[in-house]
Amino acid sequence: MPSPFLYFADERLSRAELAAARLDGVLVELGDGYIPADAVETRELRASSLRTLARGEIAFTHESAAWVHGFRLTPPARHRVQRAVGHRIPHVIDVRLRYSDLAIPDDDVALIGGVLVTTPARTCADLTREAVAGEHGDQRALRGLFDAHPDLRDAAVEWLEQTKPVHHKRTALAWLRAEASRASAVRTR
Repeated sequence: MPSPFLYFADERLSRAELAAARLDGVLVELGDGYIPADAVETRELRASSLRTLARGEIAFTHESAAWVHGFRLTPPARHRVQRAVGHRIPHVIDVRLRYSDLAIPDDDVALIGGVLVTTPARTCADLTREAVAGEHGDQRALRGLFDAHPDLRDAAVEWLEQTKPVHHKRTALAWLRAEASRASAVRTR
């Protein structure tokens, strides 16, 4: 059931009405939708705001999943998605999406707000793998996230240890373990 706090163009209000409500300060943008300015932004609302981009065959990953989970403040310019079904998806879904055709296991996704999103452990592991490889991401931002939420770092380590081989696994594990040691040393000072 869609959230009563989330508005999309031409569903309950027209684009013009939504734009006017935003200009009046009644609504604010959230993902592809709008929410009341005084509404509490939750991961369910963030996920639901992406439902116009999503189909049940794809899951939001990496920076997009990090935004849904609240690990980052703003959504990415292009959302990262990955195939969440065993069969191939025949066409590119949307130019606002960066699509990976590699199937993601069911255990690595959760249904949030009616949209598939990678789990926090998988999301943190993916972001770490990319950051240590220098592909995307920011190691300082990850360090801040893991300092604030050490359980996420531990979950990412556990996910990497239990998963089959993936790109940059060893480097990511080494970096996460070094960060755990650094954080432990800082706490004991």
